[in-house]
Amino acid sequence: MIDKEKLKADLKEIVDTVVFVVVALILIRFFIAEPRYIPSGSMLPTLIGKPGFFGNGDRIVVEKISKYPSIIKHHNFECYPKRGDIMIFYPPFVKLSANPIAVFSRLTGLFCNDIAYIKRVIGLPGEKFEIKQESNGAYHVYINDKPLQEDYIMSEFDYIPCRQDMNCGPFIIPEDQYFMMGDNRGNSQDSRFWGTLPRERFIGRAVFVFWPLNRIQILNSK
Repeated sequence: MIDKEKLKADLKEIVDTVVFVVVALILIRFFIAEPRYIPSGSMLPTLIGKPGFFGNGDRIVVEKISKYPSIIKHHNFECYPKRGDIMIFYPPFVKLSANPIAVFSRLTGLFCNDIAYIKRVIGLPGEKFEIKQESNGAYHVYINDKPLQEDYIMSEFDYIPCRQDMNCGPFIIPEDQYFMMGDNRGNSQDSRFWGTLPRERFIGRAVFVFWPLNRIQILNSK
């Protein structure tokens, strides 16, 4: 004979557990951290990209705490991205739906189809930005008329040549906007093509490579 009261209690416990797990997942992914994979080669040599989370590319941890510093007392994170930070973001040409299902997908990462990019912060709000080709054929980024030291890029000679329809400067980066570039300058769809990035488009900061094992490393600003 079925004990209806016990069955009812078991079902309630299952429902409570599922609700707790979903809420915890949302809170962790939205406020603390989430895993991501690198889908392309635009961040070579810093990060190796392969399509699919279970491919042979790098899997990273993206922290969210620096976006919400007020929820943690005496935190050690800055709320504004710094030059050299590797950031995950929604590019400005991606329209983010306000549909509750789409919002839930973004919060949890479940079945989320919104396009996200990973690039490095190169230019900060209020700075003068320019890309110049030197006499030897090398390209360099100039910030406030001074060349930027970039030891992390693939090559200063392997660059997509600047065209009139590209954002190569010189110009002043608007307030609350950032200039984002991939480390593989010869193969990266970045701010050179779609312009500066509004600060509210940032998802989080890449801080750690956790897979594959031989690639485990902390990702610091450079």
